[in-house]
Amino acid sequence: MAKNFTNVKAGAETIIKTWLHLRPKERLLIVSSDQYLKEAQILKAVGMKQRGRVDLMIVEKKGKKVGVFFDENENIFKGYQAIIGASDYSIVTTKAAKKAIASGSKFLSLPLLTNDNRSLLEYPFLQMDTKKSKMMAHVIMGYLQGASEVRVTTQAGSDLKFYKRGRKPGFFNGVVKDGKGFSSASIEVYVPIEETKTEGIMVVDGSFGYIGKAKEPVKLIFKEGKIIEIEDNQEGRRLKAYIEDYKDPLMYSAAELGIGLNSLAKCAGNSYIEDESAYGTFHIGFGRNIALGGIQEANGHFDVVAKRPDIYADNRMIMQQGKIIVPEPQVY
Repeated sequence: MAKNFTNVKAGAETIIKTWLHLRPKERLLIVSSDQYLKEAQILKAVGMKQRGRVDLMIVEKKGKKVGVFFDENENIFKGYQAIIGASDYSIVTTKAAKKAIASGSKFLSLPLLTNDNRSLLEYPFLQMDTKKSKMMAHVIMGYLQGASEVRVTTQAGSDLKFYKRGRKPGFFNGVVKDGKGFSSASIEVYVPIEETKTEGIMVVDGSFGYIGKAKEPVKLIFKEGKIIEIEDNQEGRRLKAYIEDYKDPLMYSAAELGIGLNSLAKCAGNSYIEDESAYGTFHIGFGRNIALGGIQEANGHFDVVAKRPDIYADNRMIMQQGKIIVPEPQVY
């Protein structure tokens, strides 16, 4: 499928004007790679129309190891008031991104990897109403905030318990101002769960993040926060090989619970950002979670997605079959 660059430009304008809200004279850095040079150039052109000062950084490393450079060069974003991570994989969990956010710079995570040859910037889910997603997030966060335990079940067989003592939920809706300077194209509520306490079974029937759609359900068994068993079927072996390639045992550790909020998104395996954003899904993030408020360092971060969850915050149901059922937000 060929890229439609008219739609790409519309997506770029949403990102620069609505999400990043680039102001005149702000210095913006767009981190990308040769594979996405055209998209990066369009983002740059839109940024310059906002009278921003825009630079491109084209990275050589691709794939899950792209973040290594930004761990080794944590001051590389110094002097920029805004950064967009628009390479194939996310770099928001790196030390450089963490330092930039802490210094007051705006950071938007926009990994552009897709599995259908379309540009991520032309996907319709980017046009989700940001005010609506913020409202939905606050409904869920109001109940998660004071809870110490979150249980998630699905009719497919998932039955999980997550723990979050001392951990605060947050949300992404693309808009960096709403995220207090940091956001992602993944429109979701996230919880940086306690890294050693997740217990139970997850049946992945949505997607395996970066590597695409789950062509058959895969059962994962958790104990003390880690996957201790992956179902031995074709898709389970594919997932295991992907995790092993990180060469880091912490990539088996559950580090994030995410709840998709984007009613325009589909969990079709074409874009991991779209998959984990889809309303009616939940996901578990593995590996590094320091940018989310956790304490775990690792060689990377990836997510697996399942559909139609029932979610309970301290035994109070807040989602049923993937739909928010609480009547109104609480004050927190």
